[in-house]
Amino acid sequence: MSNANDPSPNREPVTPDFEEFFANCMPALEAFLRAQVGRALAARESISDLAQSACREVLDDLGSLEFRSEDAFRAYLFLQASRKVVDRARFHRMEKRDSRREEPLGVGNEARRLLQDFALTVTPSRAASATEELARVESALEELPERQREAVLLSRVARIDYSDIAEQMRLSPAAVRGLVARGLAGLADRLSP
Repeated sequence: MSNANDPSPNREPVTPDFEEFFANCMPALEAFLRAQVGRALAARESISDLAQSACREVLDDLGSLEFRSEDAFRAYLFLQASRKVVDRARFHRMEKRDSRREEPLGVGNEARRLLQDFALTVTPSRAASATEELARVESALEELPERQREAVLLSRVARIDYSDIAEQMRLSPAAVRGLVARGLAGLADRLSP
């Protein structure tokens, strides 16, 4: 991400509180995006690039937005990241794009890197088991309906309150609770042995 403290004509300098907030949110944001992206887009887009792009867009919007809490800001950031995924997926589906000319990034490179770091502290069989489990969870998440997946990820990965998710998704908190409940039940069904 570019230096957020550089003043520009369209943006106020970012306070250290926002910089710290973005730094603290980045691991959860990348985990959220990893679950949102899906295999086809993961082969073409880097998770860290998507996360940084979403953060940059939120920074650009800061002057015109007001948030009542840090959770509301977190909800906005994660929703913007989700929209970034949809936009990038549309871009790659356009007929003008010739996928035969593209070189894939490699599915799950960033997830594998995290698991390799984890593998330094465990046995090879446990690392292989963790890799398999991660693939199962990612696959189960991909099978959920889009709104359920988004609600589950926002509530469980991003740790955003139902009321803030409801505001961002333009639903009632009860509707969000229902989406999360159905999504978790769907995950449990898909992940049960």
